[in-house]
Amino acid sequence: MGVVKKERIMSIDALRGFDMLMIIFLDQFFKNLHRGADTAFTGVMAQQFNHPEWFGFHFYDIIMPLFLFVVGAVIPYSLGRIRESNKNLTPVYRRLGRRFIILFILGWIVQGNLLELDINTFKIFSNTLQAIAVGYVFTSLAYLHLSKKARYILFAACLVIYALILTVPNVPGEGRSILMPDQNFAIYFDRLVMRGFDDGLQYTWLLTGFGFTATTLSGLFAGEIIKSSIARPKVARNLLLMGLGGVALGLVWGIWHPIVKKLWSSSFVLFSSGICFLLLALFYWIIDVKGYKKWSYFLRVIGMNAITAYVLSHVISFPEISNYILFGFEQYLGDFQPLLLSIGGFGILYLLLWYMYKNKTFVKV
Repeated sequence: MGVVKKERIMSIDALRGFDMLMIIFLDQFFKNLHRGADTAFTGVMAQQFNHPEWFGFHFYDIIMPLFLFVVGAVIPYSLGRIRESNKNLTPVYRRLGRRFIILFILGWIVQGNLLELDINTFKIFSNTLQAIAVGYVFTSLAYLHLSKKARYILFAACLVIYALILTVPNVPGEGRSILMPDQNFAIYFDRLVMRGFDDGLQYTWLLTGFGFTATTLSGLFAGEIIKSSIARPKVARNLLLMGLGGVALGLVWGIWHPIVKKLWSSSFVLFSSGICFLLLALFYWIIDVKGYKKWSYFLRVIGMNAITAYVLSHVISFPEISNYILFGFEQYLGDFQPLLLSIGGFGILYLLLWYMYKNKTFVKV
């Protein structure tokens, strides 16, 4: 834990908070709203806060890429002076290793069933925090040791290599790898290596590290644009152009190499990274260019302790806690009671995060 430095890019903190708001509240909010209202509009919103079965893209799919993207965006600030000073990097390597291990352990707690203490239900690699660990370490090493041009080449190489992995090898018993459930080499490789300890949900994790790294690198590129010496309006313009380019390239490539979030396909990386750039451009323009900052306080409270919010929301059922206070409303609300409990649960979690924020307590890994 520590005190956050004064000079921060508020739009990045707010965007991180917006990302966490979706996963700790808005997904359940729209699900429970539709349960109570059952209208066409609430149905569409609830659907957008669910992952598609396989092909395509819902707004909910942006949560995990945006998490990795924001992690990459702060690397030029956290490692910039170290890279420029050419000092001994051993302490940096130790810090990277420590963060990698902590994130993996937290991932095991959140979705790896570690707390069940049952080896039969344990999952080795199955969580966003673990994907962040992979993307963060490789992107940090790239930032420390590669030139700017080389980092862009690495980004492209990750996309091309992973696309080839998904389409060239043969899958035993299935034939040539294709971007379909249980018929692609990435899922086969996960099951081969993890041998029963994979997540079993048709998501891929090991070879998908190429995509995780590319997504985090895209955030690094955004952070470098923001940290550059050009005027802030031009920064916002460049972020916008990068976003539009990423979305366009992802859609075009997606014609031949479909967008599949569960596989983290290369077209998905481009498309989702493009949306991340667009969201950052919007937040940066409003907060850091135009100076409208007060409204973002609500999001920054969440964003400054994002991992705390993420882990607590997955380990503790705050809606169940709120039921101890709000149970009496069920007789009046009926099918809307789960909506009230999701709001109440989020309120309890937010009060905890607000208290930490006011006392300048920021949990880092």
